[in-house]
Amino acid sequence: MKIKIINKSQHNHPDYATSLSAGVDLRANLEDKIFLQPLERKLIKTGIHLELPKGYEAQIRPRSGLAYKNGITVLNSPGTIDADYRGEISVLLVNLSNQQFFINDGDRIAQMVIAKHETVEWDLVKDLNESARGEGGFGSTGV
Repeated sequence: MKIKIINKSQHNHPDYATSLSAGVDLRANLEDKIFLQPLERKLIKTGIHLELPKGYEAQIRPRSGLAYKNGITVLNSPGTIDADYRGEISVLLVNLSNQQFFINDGDRIAQMVIAKHETVEWDLVKDLNESARGEGGFGSTGV
């Protein structure tokens, strides 16, 4: 699949770390280092603009190493970039640790997965078919 991209950063375009990676790494595009205090959230720019095809989205997800080692995650995970959005991709990071964290220009801050999705048409009905689970919600299927 080919996707149109404009890269206004001084870094390489997003790429896959390995041949079987699902997501590409997104890098911070910063003029100055950013400090992220404990429980603070900030929008981090990437310099990347995309034109996704109809029926696709870009999902912005945390990097597992940042989350595990530093408590840094994507706050609205996964974030969705819709196919009609043309603005700069930014990543909403939050520091869930009890220590200050700094982000440098070029740091890998998130991963982006391109995913197909469906557009639905609602079929308004009075009843739904029965199922074994029924209305069982949170925790209803056991441990």
